[in-house]
Amino acid sequence: MQASDPFVRCLEAEGIEYIFGVPGEENAHFMMSLESSKTIRFVLTRHEQGAAFMAEIYGRLTGHPAACLGTLGPGATNLITGAADSNMDRAPMLVLTGQAATRRLHKESHQIMDVVGHHPSCGQHPRNGA
Repeated sequence: MQASDPFVRCLEAEGIEYIFGVPGEENAHFMMSLESSKTIRFVLTRHEQGAAFMAEIYGRLTGHPAACLGTLGPGATNLITGAADSNMDRAPMLVLTGQAATRRLHKESHQIMDVVGHHPSCGQHPRNGA
């Protein structure tokens, strides 16, 4: 069992039906766990910003949250505009990103950054999973 298996079960229990996004190395285990879900449908997008707006529009139109998924670093920052729009429109939405270990911050490439530190003003309940 992967740690991502119970996470997918929690998303199912919360009623998430769609996840729009771009898979990557940091969320590969999550994507594999998501394949076993009978109720959550993953929709591949060409860009994280498009995924964020798709989740935002779904939430605005239905009143039920959808999720958007991005990789770490620039992929995560690409979700910010859609998350901010969702917050301003009061549309329910869940933002999921990959995150590298915080001990790698400022030691490697531009891919390693403080994702949580960039998102707090865009949502109501950001959580640090690192």
